[in-house]
Amino acid sequence: MEHSVGQVAGFAGVTVRTLHHYDGIGLLSPSGRSHAGHRRYNDADLDRLQQILFYRELGFPLDEIAVLLDDPAADPREHLRRQHALLSDRIAELQRMAAAVETAMEARKMGIDLTPEEKFEVFGDKDPERHAQEAERRWGGTSTYAESQRRTARYTKEDWQRMQAEVASWGERYDALMAAGEPATGERAMDLAEEHRLHITTWFYDCTTEIHQGLGAMYVADPQFKAFYESMRTGLAEHLRDAIDANAERQE
Repeated sequence: MEHSVGQVAGFAGVTVRTLHHYDGIGLLSPSGRSHAGHRRYNDADLDRLQQILFYRELGFPLDEIAVLLDDPAADPREHLRRQHALLSDRIAELQRMAAAVETAMEARKMGIDLTPEEKFEVFGDKDPERHAQEAERRWGGTSTYAESQRRTARYTKEDWQRMQAEVASWGERYDALMAAGEPATGERAMDLAEEHRLHITTWFYDCTTEIHQGLGAMYVADPQFKAFYESMRTGLAEHLRDAIDANAERQE
């Protein structure tokens, strides 16, 4: 089955412009063209795009991704070990990122026998091409960023679905709490703030109460994070920040 560039952009959660860029630099050239000359992508193209986005999420630049995918003689693990040697010459935190890349190769089977939509739903609604540089700019030199990258590299589709279900359940309960008029300093709000902190610790990195307070402040100050929480309920970002602060004081 072949798909148009617009369909593939929808499957993968990337922009058409991103796909055009990948084609222009030879990273992902569609296997076919329509009679009118429009790009047509087959299942092999979708598999390659999945791998591109996966490595992009791990922080690899596009030219290194091309080497990973286009060297038929290279054993994936051997190639990543060479990448590890190169990365080890950089700052110490990037060495952890190299270890995450080694682990990522074990996830190459992720997406086998999946529909086009399923192949990319693990990335959620974010385009790694838009967000990877921003995430690395903010947190790339931290141990928490490296730990998060290491853990998420191992997650399967089922892991992401379970995580999303936990977030949805938490959001529904927090919405109900606010609808009932309960204050951010109340026990239920603090308990949900603590559940939020433990969710991060379970899935991403050790989230201390101090780190959690920093996140709470960012949920209000950062437009993207605020929009995420405000989509659950208007005013939730500020309410959660205050509940996080109250919970941190309770933990002391």
